[in-house]
Amino acid sequence: MLDEIRAKIEGEIANLTRELTVELPETIRRAVELGDLRENADYKSALERQQFVQVRIGHLSARMAELSRIDLDAIPTDRVGFGSRVKVEDLEFGDVDEYLVTAGDFLDLDAGHISMASPLGRAFLGSSPGDEVSVELPVGTRRYRILDLVTLPQMVD
Repeated sequence: MLDEIRAKIEGEIANLTRELTVELPETIRRAVELGDLRENADYKSALERQQFVQVRIGHLSARMAELSRIDLDAIPTDRVGFGSRVKVEDLEFGDVDEYLVTAGDFLDLDAGHISMASPLGRAFLGSSPGDEVSVELPVGTRRYRILDLVTLPQMVD
């Protein structure tokens, strides 16, 4: 999972760097050629995008630094945490779902990824198989039972 996240971040950084160094300068150059910059929407839009891209690259670089500091040996193997794959049963409806607990930047709801900061993620963090957890959702309180757990260190082994 860590390698997948690293690859995704590196790919986005590469795309943004290309945009920042190749595409945006060309867009700005074309906008400058049009003349009066005070009322040039293309110029203003390109500058705003340039600022956004710079901030996003900084954010992603910080995330890469955080990933390099993750110590797999320090992650518990008996309770839900970052990178855990958790199987849960909805106690009201009997539905069984499986989720992968991720950082907020790497959500893929179709693939069953949930953020640690989401209501479900916060409720599941620290729980172990057999535990029942309650989650406050916009539709009301839902109760889940943790059925199975595979933690990040177990996936890497």
